[in-house]
Amino acid sequence: MKSRVRFRLSMIMILFAVLISFTVATMDYFKLRQQEITSNEFQIESMEAIIKYSIQTVEKSYFLFGEKMAEEMEIVSRDLATRYDQNSELDRWDFDQLKNEFGFDIYMINRRNIITHSSHATDIGLDFNDCCQKLARTLDERRAAGGFFTDMLDIEQSSGKVKKYSYMATADKKYLIQLSLSLEDTPIFTEFNLLGNLERWKRKYPSINSIHILNIGGIAFGQPDTEQNKLSPQRREAFEQTLATKETTEVKENWRGEPATYRYSHYVSELDNGTTRNKVLEIVHNKKELLAILNDNKKMFLLRLTIILLITIGLSHLISKRVTELIYLAFHDNLTGLKNKTAFNETLSSTLGENQGTTALLLLDFDNFKLINDTFGHQVGDDLLKGVAARMKSLISKKESVFRWGGDEFAVILPSATPQQAEKLAASFIEKLQAYCEEQNFNLLNGAKVTVSIGIAFAPEHGVDAEMLYKHADIALANAKLKGKNQYQFYQEQK
Repeated sequence: MKSRVRFRLSMIMILFAVLISFTVATMDYFKLRQQEITSNEFQIESMEAIIKYSIQTVEKSYFLFGEKMAEEMEIVSRDLATRYDQNSELDRWDFDQLKNEFGFDIYMINRRNIITHSSHATDIGLDFNDCCQKLARTLDERRAAGGFFTDMLDIEQSSGKVKKYSYMATADKKYLIQLSLSLEDTPIFTEFNLLGNLERWKRKYPSINSIHILNIGGIAFGQPDTEQNKLSPQRREAFEQTLATKETTEVKENWRGEPATYRYSHYVSELDNGTTRNKVLEIVHNKKELLAILNDNKKMFLLRLTIILLITIGLSHLISKRVTELIYLAFHDNLTGLKNKTAFNETLSSTLGENQGTTALLLLDFDNFKLINDTFGHQVGDDLLKGVAARMKSLISKKESVFRWGGDEFAVILPSATPQQAEKLAASFIEKLQAYCEEQNFNLLNGAKVTVSIGIAFAPEHGVDAEMLYKHADIALANAKLKGKNQYQFYQEQK
């Protein structure tokens, strides 16, 4: 048994060494092979994270006073709706005067989603069905629903400026009253300067050609919606795919006559519940010049160390677990959890070798136990053995040991025990185990009962080695059964 355990441990340690060597060699190989791809990808992903964090910061800042701004826009919208009820002839309205009065740009959008009147003259005639079909569908929904709606960060079509918009339908549903406020003039926008940061980051990294934040229409913040700034068909397809699936997509196209990769990454706001909740980051990057990864060696070292550590811990755990299981299984009985015959032989030999005075050995065998298995089945018999084992353990002290020898046979070793102590324990075993068996209410044939017979031998009187002591205890057990069972007998020399 020991040799098999030693062999298994050796094989595990060999596997451990091979696995470590393979891991280190493989990491070095892939480090050289993937360094260019990894460094470039890391740079782009880091840039995405920075941009998303910046957008979140701006949104959180606007959210703090956004409710007050939304309340003001709602008050103005309701005022304008009331004025419309009183005078629906919009040609007679002075929109410049209304802008001066309320501080918002005002747009009147008809049922065909065309801006017919506005304080922002350049937007008059804008048809959302032509330029912005997604927004047009939202406008239809808001017009039909009624009530007041507001978005957080959006783009003005003609200029690309970052603005906040609100919407409210007139009572007759003929128009949507749209208000807008330029956020670029607010202290928060000036403080965080999101668009300025995009330009700085682009200049900082030579491998990045351009960075844009796109709304759901594919229009970039800070850029007017012109033909020059529109997405190409291939880029539009990638953009729409990212918006729909929320997965990052990439396409290959030229940037100012040179090969480049257009990367589209989804962003969803945690604070904005309007049409501006979803955005897409567009990062255009090239492979002309990759940044030197100063910390690459350190990161790879830490990564390799972490992997080796994890493997070491994992295998160490596996080894210790396997060794523990093997030792436990080698010296314990699977059914009762008691120590087994192997452990009994080692324990008895060790106890006798230590010469701790008189050592008592008790062998226990159940009477009529076979009838239990024959009448009720082996499962009931196994349950009985487990219950018996638990009660035997409860009757012995810490220095004493109980073993399952096999079948319905048990053994108990009592170091430094007197005959009186052995006799007292044997009597307790008979009493407690018989009581437990009677509690199970077994109805055996001919009124037979499950009892226990015990044979007792002492060292050095009845034997100085384990084999002789066991033999004499077994003879004493046989005498106990011959004399009527359900009793204990000490070994007596044959005359």
